[in-house]
Amino acid sequence: MSKRFAGIGVMMMILACCLTACKDDTTSAGSAVLGPEDAIVVMADTFPLTSMVENSGSIVAQSDSCLLGEIDTDFGVLRASILTQLACPEGYSYPTNATIDSICLYIYYSSWVGDGLSPMALNVYMLDKKTFDYYGNYPSDLNVDDYFIDPQNKMPVLNNHRIVVASEKLDSVQDSDGNYVPMLRMRVNDEFKDYFWSIQSFESQQAFNQQFKGLLIESSFGSSTMLNISDMALGVFYSFSYSKAGRDTVVHDMKPFYANSEVRSVNHLQYEDKEALVEELRKDSDTYNYIIAPAGVHTRITFPMGRIADTIMAHMKEDGRVVKRAYVNKAQVDVAVENMFQGSSSDVTRDDWLQPSNYMLLIKEESVERFFADKEVPTDTCALLGALTQSTDSLGDNIYYYTFDMSDFLTSQLRKKDQPRELNMLLIPVTVNTGTTSTSTTVSSVKQQETLSATVIRSAKNGMKFEIVYSGFAIPKTAQEQ
Repeated sequence: MSKRFAGIGVMMMILACCLTACKDDTTSAGSAVLGPEDAIVVMADTFPLTSMVENSGSIVAQSDSCLLGEIDTDFGVLRASILTQLACPEGYSYPTNATIDSICLYIYYSSWVGDGLSPMALNVYMLDKKTFDYYGNYPSDLNVDDYFIDPQNKMPVLNNHRIVVASEKLDSVQDSDGNYVPMLRMRVNDEFKDYFWSIQSFESQQAFNQQFKGLLIESSFGSSTMLNISDMALGVFYSFSYSKAGRDTVVHDMKPFYANSEVRSVNHLQYEDKEALVEELRKDSDTYNYIIAPAGVHTRITFPMGRIADTIMAHMKEDGRVVKRAYVNKAQVDVAVENMFQGSSSDVTRDDWLQPSNYMLLIKEESVERFFADKEVPTDTCALLGALTQSTDSLGDNIYYYTFDMSDFLTSQLRKKDQPRELNMLLIPVTVNTGTTSTSTTVSSVKQQETLSATVIRSAKNGMKFEIVYSGFAIPKTAQEQ
């Protein structure tokens, strides 16, 4: 229903509020802004939305951290492996008489989810066919076989697979604060050691990538644990001698090759039977919708743009008025979250760690591919960012939700000549990086979330409402006749 607040009385109240700093010129200022026959019309309407779970396919892999392992949850089985380059120490050279001792692969993990006591096996292989372009975009479901000359006979880096029990922290080291950092230390086999030692030229990263294309790290069994990998490096241990005061001195040293931000790491993600999962989740659409990362399972919200435009214009033209230009003063969508775990750590069940994303992006479906491929940031014309927010209801219970202010977005959309009758937008979980100046904090980057999360929200049929308040300058019929 429409709630209308129209007429000169409202106009004068608005002007009075806006011009409280003026003294004797309020009347003349109002006359200068509006003609004597003009009116400000302010209205509010609520419009129905529709929502549906959507399989968006793969995500754009832009890994700052990576998942490794396999885990079975109520939202499907996820397998995660890592393909990574190593940074070249440009300009470095080994001592002329250096000899190789050993090479070790180090994998650091910040945390894990699932069963920390369940064993998993890791295998590592050397890429030998092609590598990554640093500025390229790669989907999370890329074909791993494309990076090997013979996928059935990949060159192993380890003699045997490494058995990992996440909670044991056998190779952990202490940081500067005395805290243990979980780490895996794996000694490479002789074949890989000899090949990597043969690379003695470090003129450029590009030249190094042609000699060493990277590593594939994957799990071969175990479906109960997923590691959150924070850092990886290859350490080359070597020794050399030099003469000092007529005596030979042997020095043992190590050169690290990091998988850092200077090179590309891609998280390869596979969800088992994802199509069947989405179909099953859709059966609950009248009550709940789902957003699951990094599965590419999102929720589509459809906005009735044609109906909104028709309603605004119809109301603005009532009683013979003609609207000059409509503005959307307020348009807000609140997305209620239903699955926030609030128990203690000892109460965690196998799926309680699948918590809602900290940030959610509401973005035009047609703009998703371009937005993430071009590394754009949210704007009022394409995508809106919402943070997970906590509040309390009338009973004092905690409630959680995302809020999206669509006023500028809707104003821009309604003024387009080719505005569609319906506009599809997706809710996509994201990670956000910010930059800080002396006066403000701004969003510097937004990436599709690559860590595990599951967000259960109320569907459009279960309370998702879209209320807008709009206004415009209208010319009465009598004024038009003059």
